[in-house]
Amino acid sequence: MPSLGADMEAGTLVEWLVKPGDWVKRGDIVAVVETQKGAIEIETFQTGQVEQILVNLHSKVPVGTPLARLRSEGEEKPRPIVAALLPTAPAVPLAAPSVPPLAAPGAATAICASPAARRLAQESGIEISTVTGSGPAGAITYADVELRLREAVVPPEKKRAPWLDLDAMRTAIAAAMARSKREIPHYYLQHHVDVTACEQWLSQKNATLPPDSRVLIAALAIKAVALAARRFPAFNGFYRDGKFEPAPAVHVGVAIAIRGGGLAAPALHDADQLDVDNLMSRTRDLVQRTRTGRIRSSEISDATITVSSLGERGVETLYGIIYPPQVAIVGFGRTLVRPWVVEGAIGLRSVIDITLSGDHRVNDGHAGALFLAEIGKLLQEPGKL
Repeated sequence: MPSLGADMEAGTLVEWLVKPGDWVKRGDIVAVVETQKGAIEIETFQTGQVEQILVNLHSKVPVGTPLARLRSEGEEKPRPIVAALLPTAPAVPLAAPSVPPLAAPGAATAICASPAARRLAQESGIEISTVTGSGPAGAITYADVELRLREAVVPPEKKRAPWLDLDAMRTAIAAAMARSKREIPHYYLQHHVDVTACEQWLSQKNATLPPDSRVLIAALAIKAVALAARRFPAFNGFYRDGKFEPAPAVHVGVAIAIRGGGLAAPALHDADQLDVDNLMSRTRDLVQRTRTGRIRSSEISDATITVSSLGERGVETLYGIIYPPQVAIVGFGRTLVRPWVVEGAIGLRSVIDITLSGDHRVNDGHAGALFLAEIGKLLQEPGKL
């Protein structure tokens, strides 16, 4: 059971997407786990053949518990499939989950679906027979039912996934933030940035694009933070066991509000290497999946720095709380038209407030000021992002 956040102690296995004998490769989704953050897709970081399933469906197990055993090609002793970040007791082998028999030819009443898929369909009021299966021999998986849910036309107030426990999520958020304020010596900086060039560039770029393909200023903000974090590694990484571990890649966590009061900050991997169009597309996908409660394990645990914005809610300045074990969070406020001096003359410009909450154990105000200035500088030339 991988650790999916500093506040996670255990998870419940709700679906297996592989069975003994299947071959998997690094990055394949092998299971679905329910946590306080919703349903998380678990990826394997190893390549090989599934030897044995160790955890039954609907079992709640601690972080670090091996979920299955994997045998690599040419290897005699199988290895456990688990991205464990905490030590655990040896796992007790359990029986492999049963798989419903496939329907015989012409048997229209027999529907092959995983137990988790059936439960989700029942809870959501979806007739299982209306779902198209993508599993072996057309079997219906948890993901298939979720896709059917996203396609359904429902009132906005019901768009939130029915299996999201927002009370539990709020409890988890409170615990993480209380730990952050208790353990991390925060300092806060604010920087005003002229983003008129960004607005002009976006206006020209989006002029011929359909609405669902247009780039928003949020994509430019994320890219600027990612590039600045690559140049200033003291803001990109983790503080663990009394020391700072700089991250080798820049995975920007994006704070996403969930209808009803939840919040998650899954990661956009290698954000510094993505062009803004790709970054915008991935952000849209991440927001949609987060708000339906379906995030991948690597997205929820890999963020190396977080970006949060409340500008669309009218907030001018946002001071974030660092999500441990990260060491920085950047906040973006609302874009306002303000008087601004340009080449000795006062004119009206679009200005945004950017803030930094930093961890004083790792970095300081001087470095933070340079970091914010770099973000502002990058936003002056949006075409180069």
